[in-house]
Amino acid sequence: MNNILQLIGRNKELFTHDISSNNNELEKIVSNSKFLVLGGAGSIGQAVTKEIFKRNPQKLHVVDISENNMVELVRDIRSSYGYIDGDFQTFALDIGSFEYDAFIKADGQYDYVLNLSALKHVRSEKDPFTLMRMIEVNILNTNKTIEQSIANNVKKYFCVSTDKAANPVNMMGASKRIMEMFLMRKSEDLKISTARFANVAFSDGSLLHGFDQRLRKQQPLVAPNDIKRYFVTPQESGELCLMSCIFGENRDIFFPKLSESLHLISFADIAVLYLQQRGYEPHLCENENEARELAKSLPSQGQWPCLFTSSDTTGEKDFEEFFTDKEELDMVRFDNLGIIKNDPMYNQELLDHFIQEIIKMRSTVEWSKEGIVNLFFKMIPDFGHKETGKYLDSKM
Repeated sequence: MNNILQLIGRNKELFTHDISSNNNELEKIVSNSKFLVLGGAGSIGQAVTKEIFKRNPQKLHVVDISENNMVELVRDIRSSYGYIDGDFQTFALDIGSFEYDAFIKADGQYDYVLNLSALKHVRSEKDPFTLMRMIEVNILNTNKTIEQSIANNVKKYFCVSTDKAANPVNMMGASKRIMEMFLMRKSEDLKISTARFANVAFSDGSLLHGFDQRLRKQQPLVAPNDIKRYFVTPQESGELCLMSCIFGENRDIFFPKLSESLHLISFADIAVLYLQQRGYEPHLCENENEARELAKSLPSQGQWPCLFTSSDTTGEKDFEEFFTDKEELDMVRFDNLGIIKNDPMYNQELLDHFIQEIIKMRSTVEWSKEGIVNLFFKMIPDFGHKETGKYLDSKM
């Protein structure tokens, strides 16, 4: 934890006081409750699962499509916390599948359902096929699992959102914003809370996680030098989600308050700190070919080739925000957790139209990116999407 904090330019954890001052109630509620964690083998899902597990729940079932990540989650939990008296099981299932529906039909008895499954990468919007899967995972599956929770009398449903849903500029953020609209509608029938938060440092697939991979494979470090982001640690992401799940009122969106402990830092700056922590000095390169070539010789000299460039790819937001000026905030309930308070505002006809259009596209097994983008603009009229024609997959 301390190593990660240093790399993101911090020296203390964000939610220590909020967790400690509410931990007795957290432990009491968790130890008397049954949990289902969806997408529980991703970085945030693993963090949430561990926060629940160490407070001894009566039942903790974890579902994720990644069989390998699920194995690592179990090994991690057994190695860190051991065992609980309650029912702890994992299931390698696709939430959108027939098998998952059979799993819910066979049991389905939970007090809390936490949905951490998501397609989270901006790069996933580059083609119409992955984009449709993003809609399925982020919107359709969320809607389905809420309906199943309502049918099974679940007490509370938590779903993770993203800071990129506030004034979205990319399709991923927009898909989460549309998801939040569906959450508002379903909140009439089930208590729902969510969370928007910053990048999770060294989460699977993230650029920082990629730094580990590049060093292991003796390859250059590449990072944008003009994009700054807020970062939370994996543990902080789990704490934030659990706090929102347990203490959030209906339609509450939790987010980390900005403070001297949470500040913007560029990916390039983190790359420099990362290398220095591992005993290397960065060597700045002019282009990809130079960086690739120097990766063969520089590391043995205590240096590492780096390529830091400005960003020009589709979907990158110049700045991050957790809320808009149109949203009502509660900034006093917790020390370092802010809460967006929401009325059940949604357009029934618009949501129905969205579902009908997506069903129509999927039934023909033929759709275009342009058609999906136009549908998103209809859902979010002030959507700030800009197509540059360049994507992260075209870069090193």
